[in-house]
Amino acid sequence: MSDGEYEDEEAAEEFKIASFVNMVRDCVRIGIPYSCRGHLQTFDMFIVEKWPIVQAFALEGIGGGGFFTMKHELMDVSELLWKLYSNMDPVSLESLLMEDLITFEHQWTNLFSHFEMEIPFMLELSECQAGEPFRSYFSHGMLSSHIAEPSPCRQPFVLFGTHSTRENLKPGNFIFPSEGHLVRNTGPGGSTAKHMMAQCVSPKGPLACSRTYFFGSTHIPYLGKDNDTQKKNEHINLLSQIYAAVVEAVLAGIASYAKSLSPSKAKEAAEQTLWAQLDSMNLLQIKSSLRSKVTFQIEAVNSLGRIVPLDDGLHLVNTASMAVYDIPDLQNGRGCLGSIVFSESFLKSQVNVKEKDGTVSTDKSYTILTAAVPRFLSWLVEDNEVKLSEKAFSTVKEQKSFLGSFLASSDGAYMCPGSLEMGPEEGKLCFFSDGILFLHPYHGSITISKNHVNSIKLYDGNSTTVAAAVVVEFNSSLTPHLPIHFSRAAGFLMFALMPKSKSYRTFYSQKCTDNSGLHLQVIQEDQLSTDQRQIYLNIQNLYEALAYPTAERWTHLKMASASLPGIQSFFQHLGVSSVGKEPIPRVHLPFLLQHSEPATPNNPENEKMTITIVSGLPGSYCNELCISLVSLQTEYGSFRWNVYRQPADSTEDFQHFQRHLSSVLEVKRKHGVHKAAYFRRKIRMLVVLDGYSDVLDVVQALQTHYDPEVRSSFVIGAVTACVNPLSCFMEHRFTFPKFLEQCSQGIVSSVAMTSLTTEQRHPSFVLVQKLIRAANPGAAFILAEKGIVTRNEDIELIMSDSSFTNPQMLRARYLMYPGWFEGKFSSGPAFPKIDQICVRFSRPLEKARFMTRCKAIKSSIKTYPFFGNLYHIAGRVLFSDSEQRVEVCHDTLVNSLRLAPVEDGPSPPPDPKRDQRETTQPCMLVFTGCSLKEDDVKDWLRQCAKQKPQKKLLRTRGTLTLQEMRSIHAKRHLDPLPEGYFYNGTQFVNFLGEKMDRHPLMDQFIYDYINEANREIEKYNKELEAQDHFDIFGQKL
Repeated sequence: MSDGEYEDEEAAEEFKIASFVNMVRDCVRIGIPYSCRGHLQTFDMFIVEKWPIVQAFALEGIGGGGFFTMKHELMDVSELLWKLYSNMDPVSLESLLMEDLITFEHQWTNLFSHFEMEIPFMLELSECQAGEPFRSYFSHGMLSSHIAEPSPCRQPFVLFGTHSTRENLKPGNFIFPSEGHLVRNTGPGGSTAKHMMAQCVSPKGPLACSRTYFFGSTHIPYLGKDNDTQKKNEHINLLSQIYAAVVEAVLAGIASYAKSLSPSKAKEAAEQTLWAQLDSMNLLQIKSSLRSKVTFQIEAVNSLGRIVPLDDGLHLVNTASMAVYDIPDLQNGRGCLGSIVFSESFLKSQVNVKEKDGTVSTDKSYTILTAAVPRFLSWLVEDNEVKLSEKAFSTVKEQKSFLGSFLASSDGAYMCPGSLEMGPEEGKLCFFSDGILFLHPYHGSITISKNHVNSIKLYDGNSTTVAAAVVVEFNSSLTPHLPIHFSRAAGFLMFALMPKSKSYRTFYSQKCTDNSGLHLQVIQEDQLSTDQRQIYLNIQNLYEALAYPTAERWTHLKMASASLPGIQSFFQHLGVSSVGKEPIPRVHLPFLLQHSEPATPNNPENEKMTITIVSGLPGSYCNELCISLVSLQTEYGSFRWNVYRQPADSTEDFQHFQRHLSSVLEVKRKHGVHKAAYFRRKIRMLVVLDGYSDVLDVVQALQTHYDPEVRSSFVIGAVTACVNPLSCFMEHRFTFPKFLEQCSQGIVSSVAMTSLTTEQRHPSFVLVQKLIRAANPGAAFILAEKGIVTRNEDIELIMSDSSFTNPQMLRARYLMYPGWFEGKFSSGPAFPKIDQICVRFSRPLEKARFMTRCKAIKSSIKTYPFFGNLYHIAGRVLFSDSEQRVEVCHDTLVNSLRLAPVEDGPSPPPDPKRDQRETTQPCMLVFTGCSLKEDDVKDWLRQCAKQKPQKKLLRTRGTLTLQEMRSIHAKRHLDPLPEGYFYNGTQFVNFLGEKMDRHPLMDQFIYDYINEANREIEKYNKELEAQDHFDIFGQKL
């Protein structure tokens, strides 16, 4: 309804009811989402019957009549929909990143805030206090989730030190968190805890992850040769090494599962990685004692966070976790150090790919959703560790130290491990003449002396608008002096300075001078390794995200992109995989994933014939636009047109088009001996689709042509849709069938508006343009009044050679029409069903009668379901006043009738049946409408021709008109009078003096007149009976 119509509340309510009735009119079974997500209720049809809209169904007149539940079979589809909603697609993933993930990460920030205090207070922190953010987040969310019971293995916890055994990790122990287990008393032998296990679980979502953090430093800052003999805490060193191996193992298991979709293979890969990492750390003794204490599992969860079978769906969030239980205390020889756990939530994607040899393989991708939660953290709790870190940082104030002379320091710098698995970490960066110091907010001071460095390189992109990166390539002697996750890096570290920051300005003003003493090798992008280039791109993404205004909605998505490397490419992959399982040709996959641009070969020997497609509903001036294009042949003389118009009376699904392509190619082969002349005058094919057909069917007809040579010889250049804003809607805003399909994204590159071009603020023009823009945001609009294109730019758009093969168009086509490349996508029937009845006849029509009856059709248009509505008449006819055939086009909604003499032009290849039929029946009209009957159409058409003369009825006195009576009297009033009458000049008088105005023998005169007239009528009727009369179809009347 229009806004004006909707203001009438009663009419609006009736419209809602009528719409509901029409929607369910022919439905036998109707599914109802009866229950809220996670809160399954017993389905009760009588409750449904009480719903207002369902009660209105029984209203007489506007309703369907009777009880809704008796006319339709109802079923509860709640659980089916929940399963569907659990599948992650790009939209739901974006929602997860911008809403759930932000809240989830905020809980970890709250956890870290509990440890941002003085050491004595941190030591008194209990598991109950530390885990309060996780428990509140989980319990409050569960109260509003309508889920009866949480999954037993997905509960939040925070456990310290030795109070993290397998027994302590049982779910029942998390109900009442301990207030007696503190940081200061949960270590070996009642000492300070050496680590902490934490798990956060989203109560109403699929996110969950666990981490192990440490109370104590995992490295010893380098202070010169005087502290080379200092050793790390043995317990922390052992736990951190095992944890680093567990992290690598889980990441390897995720990669294996995303590739194979096999939990067993993922477990095998994770365990092999764990043992290999422990071997590389020379932890052979501990390795043998841990073999029976390691568990690895992968679980699938739905969108509510409930664990479901792994085979329930491909696009479910998965959680991969590994736990190492009850790690023995080898140093003391008894007891255990507790357990270590690490888990991540990840999402995988899989695309079926068709190789050149026809085989089908899979292209896989995955992203770790919780990767932004820090994987490695440590808090300094021992006095000696704090003093050591402070001593290292005190070199900033010294004139000369083991790092040389101090140059400058800057806050807001970032330190990046040489691994793509870890993100950049913010801190304070200090430059010295002989080294670098980085003050980390958790790990303390990290010193890098030039004695441990092979080279220091600078890359800034030769621009002040991108991040500057200092790449430090170090040797193995620096490893003990780096935190555990930095020491596992690939032999280099990267420090980043963001443009426009104080650290950036300080660096370039003080350290990049010739006499600074810091020797930097300036490099270009191609001198960065692959990993270094990717890490730098992640840093640049972080800078761009931080530069966005915080109020903008896309800031969060940009931040997610910076903290989750590869998420943007995964979005592209997920977008392709979530639309279907139809295989995609390998050659097209990079374009769909937006990894590369298409090549543009220009080999004239291999040039294909370009097909330009112009489509439109009846009345859209589609044919007129094509005529104007064909007329351009004189201006663009480098090619010649081959025009194909789908036969109006064809019942084949574009098989005629396929035969036409074969015949054109055959002609091309015959001209092969004249190649030079042929290529100088190239052939372009113009395909005209004027009707309720789907352009995609034409595309698939080419893709599935039975002759491979035909498929390889033609290419679609561009598709243009013609739109008449005045004839797009059947009723209110209910569009004609296939209207939006003819303007669809991925197929149509330009839309020609063929009316109201001088009234672009007309409500119909604005509404249609807005509708098309919503369906096809990338379409270009062309103003072509009545199909006439005047601008060169518009002509170039219509005749483009590459619009259809544009990478964005190709990607949209695969996403919207899975399987189109192999002709497997079903465009579906038109709704409401549109009938096209082709009527052929041989006799001329009466122009006046035809025009009058056409104009009268609009008044007979009915509302939904539109049965019997006649919307369009087109064809070629003969009129009785001329021997030349006339092109006829009548649009009922606009009430316009166009008549034009037929001009012979290019036509499809000859068809013997068609030629013979057109010779005997030169006139043809196509009637388009809803639920039309051929007999009714023929009866309507018969009324437009010259009618058979009807027999005349015999005259009687009662059928004479007053005028006829007067005429008879005027003709015979001077006839002789009977005896006893005379005429006095004005009246007839008898001997009695009686006067009358009519002749006394008037009755006799009338009798004679009737007899004479009836003799003529009988003669006419006999002659009429002797003649043979035929209707326009040649049938004897």
